[in-house]
Formats: sequence, structure tokens, C-alpha cells
Amino acid sequence: MIINKIKVCAILLALLYSPVHLAAAQEGEAPFVYVPSTISGQAQDVLKKLTNPELRPALPGPDDIKAWKAIQDEREAFAVKRQGQILERLQPTVTALELGGVPVLDIKPRDWADNGKVLVYTHGGAYTLFSAKSTLVCSASMAAATGLRVISIDYTLAPHAKWQQITDQVLSVFKALRSLGYAMNDIAIWGDSAGGGLAAGAVLKMRDQGMGMPVAVVLWSPWADITDTGDSYETLKHAEPAYVYAKHLKPSADAYAAPEDQKNPYVSPVYGDYTKGFPPTLIQGGTKEIFLSNFVRLYQNIDTAGQTVKLDIYEGMIHVFQAALYGAPESDAALNKVNAFLKDYLHGL
Repeated sequence: MIINKIKVCAILLALLYSPVHLAAAQEGEAPFVYVPSTISGQAQDVLKKLTNPELRPALPGPDDIKAWKAIQDEREAFAVKRQGQILERLQPTVTALELGGVPVLDIKPRDWADNGKVLVYTHGGAYTLFSAKSTLVCSASMAAATGLRVISIDYTLAPHAKWQQITDQVLSVFKALRSLGYAMNDIAIWGDSAGGGLAAGAVLKMRDQGMGMPVAVVLWSPWADITDTGDSYETLKHAEPAYVYAKHLKPSADAYAAPEDQKNPYVSPVYGDYTKGFPPTLIQGGTKEIFLSNFVRLYQNIDTAGQTVKLDIYEGMIHVFQAALYGAPESDAALNKVNAFLKDYLHGL
């Protein structure tokens, strides 16, 4: 079952995000966010511990390479350090490869049986943080849960590369998989947060270049518009517990793409033309996210273009809640839907 195996991914990602938005409030301190009675007790307990993201330091400017490198190294070491015990339990086979000149981790679950299918993963981290290695427990857990071979792309982080190169890296991996004998109908793509925006933008780019497209797309809390455009960017500005756009997201957006490029559909896929086709897509998110308008706008654009898309929104949930709310019923429900969705479209599972 997906839930029992994927929870280890949640343990890691809760730790990964903890320096950013899971810092515990002081005892007796009022919660930063409203805690609704309409969500599970486990989720309420997490919300009660969240602190005001205004208290966290701003990220560097887009050209401060030295400062970005220091932050990236610190976060990477923090994440990698906490993986050993969980990976020992999962016992995946992990091989570092290059596909199309791009470094990837090729992850196969314990007792893997080749079914001819593969799931490509583009990790989150605002395009500026983490790696395939530091998010390995998440990708390895998804492999264990689904039985799929997972290819986690270790794309170059911004500001060391910009969106043109990073999206091209995703396309290069797909071309390499095709050369290995995988048809597009054998491949799905999954991304969370910035990785969700990258997944959707890269699929638009491969479609427009005549490559074809993967058979299905799964997006967790996709950062589908890296500008602060949309209703929820304003209405939830002072209620978002994960970050402050001006301090934490805009520096990463500017590191990834110049302002004049930030509404390019390959950068911010809410601006894409979906009448030309797009794979069946599952979009999941929560009502506490400033990205909520991203989810709604992306869904509407895909749906009104006549494509197959499901918008799966959860009451009171925070950014990438599937991971951050480890063990909560809301996380379990969302993960079960991911598993069912992939089985529907990756035929032969």
C-alpha cells in the first residue's frame, strides 16, 4: 500500500522544510495561523507549532552567487544527514547516472520487477535548494510505494543556471529515456513546489518541440506562477505559514528567471496554451497556500482547453502537506489518490 511506504518520505520532507516553516512556536505562544476545527487533530497539532515567516531571514539577491552557495551547502548537508536510517530501512538500489548529459539518480525499489514503466521526479526547493541526493528518501519512497523505477533529475540549481538550461535538462533526460527504449506512454512525471512548476513547464516545452509528452503529470503544490500574481497572493499574504513572497520567493524567482521572462509558459505554466494538448494531470494543494490561485488558474486553463485534469484541494492544508503533515489523514488520502491516478494512466501496472 502506498501510505505505509510513502510516509518515510514525509519524515524527510518535514525535516527538509523545518528550517523554513516548521519551526516550533514557544510554549504558550499563540499560533501564527488560524487552526480550523474542520481538519484532523494531527494537522491541527502541526498548525499550532507554526511561526511567522516574517521572522526568518531573507534570501540573497539573484547575483550573489557566494551567498547562495553557502545557503545551498548548509541546507543540503542538513537534509542528507537525516537520510541514512530511513534509506537503510527502504534498501533501494540507487545508481548515479548521466542521462543525456544530465546527472540523475536511478532509483529502484527493493525486489524491483521491471514493468517497463518509469516515473521522472523534479524535486522542489524554489529552484535554488536541494538536489536529487538530498530528496532521495522522497523519491525512493515513491519507488517503493508504486513499484516504479524513479529517475530523479539532479538539475543545476539557480542562480548557477537559469530556466532555459534547467528546462532543457529535463528534456535531455526524456530524450535519453526514449533512446533506452521507453515510449512516452511508459513515462509519467511528478514534481513538488518549484519541481511542479518545472515539470509542467518542461512538458509544455517538449510538446512544442515535437517530442511528444509523458502519459501523466502529478503536481504537488506547484509554483505555477513565479510572479506574485493572483488573488491568493494578496488575500493569503499575511496567513501563509511557509514563506513571505518578497523575502523568500522573489529572490529565488529572480535567480531562476529574469523579470521579463517570468511569465513565459515554460517558467510559469499558468500562462501556457493547453489547446495544443497536455497529459492527464493531477494537481494537489491546500487552502492555506498563497499558491492556491496558481492551482486554480492552472486547472482552469487546462480544463477549459478540453484536457483531462483533476484539482484536488484540501481544507486547511499547508504547502506540500503530503510530506509536511506526516501521518495525517489528509496526507494519507492525497497519497492514495496519487497512487490510483498513476495506475489509471501508466497502463500495465
